[in-house]
Amino acid sequence: MESEEQRDVFRLSRDWLSVQEVVDAVSSSSCGAISLFIGTTREDEVDGRKVIGLEYEAYELMAQSEFTKLCDDIRGRWPTVTRICVHHRLGWVEVGQASVAMAISSPHRHDSQQAIQHCIEQLKANVPIWKKEVYDTQDSSWKENAECSWAARNELHPVTPPTDKV
Repeated sequence: MESEEQRDVFRLSRDWLSVQEVVDAVSSSSCGAISLFIGTTREDEVDGRKVIGLEYEAYELMAQSEFTKLCDDIRGRWPTVTRICVHHRLGWVEVGQASVAMAISSPHRHDSQQAIQHCIEQLKANVPIWKKEVYDTQDSSWKENAECSWAARNELHPVTPPTDKV
């Protein structure tokens, strides 16, 4: 389904995420379904320390490129998907706040629901966004997503984000 209505939006921001803005970005009169995923920072306990927030960094140019590939992949699998929108926070995100908000629209719910699940899994696996857990002890630790394609190959080498900003 090649349509002038197809649209993909990817935004990295240090601002609060607006779920309504993500929904509005994928709304279309030709679509009867909008599937939404919101990932929030959760309070967790790690080695006796409580997570109080996450710090996100990204390689922004590569992230945009990987998002474009992800959209192509989604449309290859679910051709009726019309619009895709992903907003991801950078910087400090407190427990309870949204880290990522994404929405996908399609004429029927089946395709958008499957596509949204695939989108979050592949975003975590392939888009270069790193997170650092910050604990109530003021210690912190960079975390690798288990979904990362490179995670299994680098078990002995923790992932760290680039230190130079692009």
